[in-house]
Amino acid sequence: MNIILFDEPQVREHLLPLSFTRPVADFRAGITTIRRKWETILPGQYSYLTAGYLSAKYELRLDDDGDNLFVAGHIIPDYSREFAEAVRSLSPGEALVCAGETVAFRGSYPAFDNAEYSAVREWEGTLTAIHHVYDIFLCNGGQIVKDFAMLDLSDSQPLSPSNTLIGDAVGADGRPMLYIAPGATVEGAVINVKGGPVYIGPDAEVMEGCCLRGPVALCRHAVFNMGTKVYPATTVGPWSKVGGELNNAVIFGYSNKAHDGFLGNAVIGEWCNLGAGCVASNLKNDYSKVRVWDYPTHRFQRTDLQFCGLIMGDHSKAGINTMFNTATVVGVGCNIHGSGFPRTFIPSFSEGGASGFNDVQLSKFFDIAERAMARRHKELTDADRRIFEEIYNIADTYK
Repeated sequence: MNIILFDEPQVREHLLPLSFTRPVADFRAGITTIRRKWETILPGQYSYLTAGYLSAKYELRLDDDGDNLFVAGHIIPDYSREFAEAVRSLSPGEALVCAGETVAFRGSYPAFDNAEYSAVREWEGTLTAIHHVYDIFLCNGGQIVKDFAMLDLSDSQPLSPSNTLIGDAVGADGRPMLYIAPGATVEGAVINVKGGPVYIGPDAEVMEGCCLRGPVALCRHAVFNMGTKVYPATTVGPWSKVGGELNNAVIFGYSNKAHDGFLGNAVIGEWCNLGAGCVASNLKNDYSKVRVWDYPTHRFQRTDLQFCGLIMGDHSKAGINTMFNTATVVGVGCNIHGSGFPRTFIPSFSEGGASGFNDVQLSKFFDIAERAMARRHKELTDADRRIFEEIYNIADTYK
């Protein structure tokens, strides 16, 4: 099947700044990305229908005969065979709708308007969906558990005797609660699996003195530095390095928080860096519900959340001892430093702190990005440059 993961335009807008630089299906929730979950349950040839400026990197491949299966990239299938079959069995021109929104369509191009489909089928079950950036950390614990249940655990390495395992090594379903992939190193750690499984990916490292309480996922080539304290529902994406204290945090990948400091109820994109002693509040002093910046409405929107920490777009950095207030949203390509609390919405390509911000020149941003990516043996491609040029040109639209 020719399967296209599409970004519903309004949903994508609400998922900025993380959707500035990737299709929604490339968001990480649990151990894997949303795309990887779909590939597991619905085999086919995948591509993307997303913002035009992203298409150079995230290609759209349409079937010559117009027989394409479009699937909403913000929908997480939860490995439901029934849901996958409902999507797979759509007839040409038919759409699958849940709670008023199109979740799948078979045909030449999605209309985003139910009235324009030849037939509409209703999905009566519940679905996990990412409609707001904070939905990522809200669903993350459950997604770790579901991803873990789909793993082949047969190649798991034995736990070194230098570690302490708290809880039953085997769960009620007869499957191990701890997976250590080939090439991973775990020494001198305390790992608690009573509340959920712990996944240690290929070539990842858990250093001495770490305390992990599942569900937790440490992905390929990622590192927990010495003494890291990791609370449940935390995912650290590939090639990231983390220290200090994390609670219900999701780091997409290639980002560092290598030193002491707290990060909780947070989502961090790729190629970010939080300096030594950087802390981000996830709870207001008066325990009231938080408001989170919403890009399309240009205002802080009320939520039903009491806990919400830092939301940070790709290639943003924070200097040592930076302090972030509850529910701070940082755009793409920002550089935050200095004493005091910066404002709780920082537009893309901004540099400064509590005393004010200036624009970051695009040439300076490219220099920093190239140096950061070279540390992971990655290059800033021409397609990447065009994407960031477009984000830079539209940045003022979202201030």
